[in-house]
This record gives sequence, structure tokens and C-alpha cells, in this order.
Amino acid sequence: MIYKNFKGLNLSTLGFGTMRLPTIDGKNENIDQEKVNEMFDYAIENGVNYFDTAWGYHSGNSEIAVGNALKRHSRDKFYLATKFPGYDVSNMGKVAEIFEKQLEKCQVEYFDFYLVHNVCEANIEYYLDESYGTVDYLLKQKENGRIKHLGFSTHADFNNFKRYLDKYGKYMEFCQIQLNYLDYEFQEANKKMDYLKRLGIPVWVMEPVRGGRLARLSESELEAAKSIREDASAPELAFRFIQAFDDVIVTLSGMSDFNQAKENIKTFSEDKKLNESEFKKALALGKKMTECVPCTSCRYCTEYCPQGLDIPKLISLYNEQVFSGGGFIVSMNLNSLPEDKRPSACIGCGACQSVCPQNIKIPEIFADFVERRK
Repeated sequence: MIYKNFKGLNLSTLGFGTMRLPTIDGKNENIDQEKVNEMFDYAIENGVNYFDTAWGYHSGNSEIAVGNALKRHSRDKFYLATKFPGYDVSNMGKVAEIFEKQLEKCQVEYFDFYLVHNVCEANIEYYLDESYGTVDYLLKQKENGRIKHLGFSTHADFNNFKRYLDKYGKYMEFCQIQLNYLDYEFQEANKKMDYLKRLGIPVWVMEPVRGGRLARLSESELEAAKSIREDASAPELAFRFIQAFDDVIVTLSGMSDFNQAKENIKTFSEDKKLNESEFKKALALGKKMTECVPCTSCRYCTEYCPQGLDIPKLISLYNEQVFSGGGFIVSMNLNSLPEDKRPSACIGCGACQSVCPQNIKIPEIFADFVERRK
């Protein structure tokens, strides 16, 4: 296992994510504890020492399963991370109640790592509102030794990511972002990486294989992947891309079966990062896979839109919708917008299209977006 130093701790570069644990009868809330125990035992035996869970994973049962599996091991064999669930704004103001319950569910007296969970467009104003006392409470727990290291995870766009850091960055010891060869540019991970480097904040990576999408390449995509590194499997290529970043400390993988855990551990037993040429080819593959509407965000269109729509942002969400079929990112962003700023508010006047240098048929794109969301 490869390790990296974080403030005197040797952390396994592979972190065990627990959002997709094995289940019984396909029911998300019904975790197969026996299989989890087997996977955790193997992971610890083979050098994995970072385990990541969260309040909402598996309908609230992930923390319980993780606690049950880890209590069978000495506390010095693992580092445990969980998160405050501000992705659900109804939890704002309940940080003390939730934190105490998390300690109970995980059967520990302290968390090695604790994150403010998923800073994003839907909750940024709540997270920035000091009246909820979220960060103040967590800093107090850090003083008390019940949190060893405090950080945050984010799916926000760069602007809101920066807003959070501008307010709380001095308290954040690490940041967990979505990074892979698709999202390096597609979700502005490159800009986030640069900003974190400037602030001296180490990076944790989530979704290195994009929810499994980069492990399930089409025939043509797999052919392109083999041209980058012939002897690497599809998921291995994604992990080797992440290994190219020296400032990434931990890469989380949500492992759902024993063979997946075994393969991932094997990959992270060796540092075989992509070289410069391979790295560029991987980025090119990711760009081709996500190439939908070629908006350059010049924003000429926004000056002429009578509805005041943020057209480039909506087009980027449309591209995500087309690529992934929707999911969390699109829903999160659209739900954060007022009704009159969503694609459905487009009146089809064509003023935007008339000034678009790329000749994008914007009204048609938005009509299709609305249809795809039904």
C-alpha cells in the first residue's frame, strides 16, 4: 500500500468509501454486515487505514455498519471519517445532536477526520450563515479532542467553492472534491485544485471512477483507454490518473464487493502514475466523452436574454444531464434556482442564439432539457 504523510500521519492513499456497501436483497438500507466485515478485514490486513462514512449513506445505516466492522480492530489500526449532513438543510442547527449520535453509531470516542458535507449551491447560504453555529461547534469539538482534523467536501461550482473557502478556509485542514479525467475540466476540478494549492490545503478525492462510469467504458472508449496504457483495466486507468497529482493525499473508492476491494488494493500497492503524455491522452478521452454542446461561456447570450437566465451555467447542466442521465449534480443545481431562472423559463425568443459565436440553438437545447427532466 502506498502511503502519504498528512501532519505526521501516514494515510493509505486508498480510502475505503462506504456509500455503496454490499446489501441484502438489493435494499440500500439493508447492509450485509458479514460481507462488510470481510472486506474491512482484508483492507486493514493489506494496509488500508482510512475509512470514510457519512450520516446519510445507506439511509443512515452506513455509520452503524462501519462502526460494527471497525470495533473488531484496534483503534490504532484505522482512521475514521464522517460528515455533518448539511446537504439536507433541515439538519442546520442540529449539529450538536447529530454529532453525538454519530459517535454513538460509529462506536468511537472521537473522529480522526470530520467534514462539513457537500458544500453546494443548495446549501451554501446556510453554511455561510453563522447563526446555525456549524463550524463553531465543530471547532469546539476539535479543541476537545473529539475531532482530530476538520475539512469539507464540495460539489459546488468554483464561485461557491471559493465563497466557502474565503470565509472558513483558515479552519479547513483538507478538502474533498470530485476529481477524475472527466471532471478535471467538466466540473472545474482543475480550478479547485489550483486554488487549494495556493491556500496550502491538501486534497482528498471522491468519485475517481465517476460512480462506476469510468469502470464501464463503451467499446470505443475502452479502445481509446487501451491506447493510453494497454495493460491497465478501465478502473485502474482512472486511479493512475489520480496518482499523477502529488497534492492528492487520499483517494476514496466506494467498494461494494470483495473482488472490487481486492483489485483496488492491488492497484494502490504500486505507484504507476500516468506520465505527461498519458495524462494528456486521458484528459482528451474525458473531453470527448463529455462533449455535448460546445459552449465557451463567452456570455454574449446573457446580455440579450429577456428572462435573465444564466445560459452558460444551464448549458453546462444540460451537458451533465446528457452525459449522466441527470442524477445528483443536475438536480442539486436546478433545485437551487428560482423557477423563473430554470430552463423551463426560456420563452424561445432566439435573442441569445442570434449573438452566439458557436451558433448554438439555445432555445432548442432548453426545450430538450425540460423534456429530459420529465
